[in-house]
Amino acid sequence: MTVSADDVRVLVADVPDPEVPVLSIDDLGVLRDVTVSVDDHVRVDITPTYSGCPAMDAIRADVLARLAEAGHTDAEVRLVLSPAWTTDWMSDAGRRKLSDYGIAPPTGRAALSASSSAAVPLSLSVRCPQCGSPDTAELSRFGSTACKSLWRCLSCREPFDHFKAI
Repeated sequence: MTVSADDVRVLVADVPDPEVPVLSIDDLGVLRDVTVSVDDHVRVDITPTYSGCPAMDAIRADVLARLAEAGHTDAEVRLVLSPAWTTDWMSDAGRRKLSDYGIAPPTGRAALSASSSAAVPLSLSVRCPQCGSPDTAELSRFGSTACKSLWRCLSCREPFDHFKAI
């Protein structure tokens, strides 16, 4: 069975993130690379949102199950740590899905070039995903998962998660 890397990518791209199931691994930017060797060995590279992310074992198992269902029983899923994942890798569709799901998406650009080491980080307002108000306050740096923080809207009074910019 001859298959292209693009075909395999399409096959696994919509595997859901187990912590935020409205997002796929492609939306998150966790799906890094897909290769198919001349003997049809499939290799999928994934990058965790942070070192030690507990979702990676589930994602690996889900990708392997998806590949096995399609007949790729000798597939490999590699965890690639470099370059480190950044929220800049999230797709625009993923950011919209987060907001629609009630989680404020990350804003701004997380990755700074080496030449911008003198940059001063600014804390910008996080808009409430319920009502859109910028009048919000952080309640806890860590939310339901380590990659999210817990916020509260001061206008509509609703709590919400914010996907932290990394």
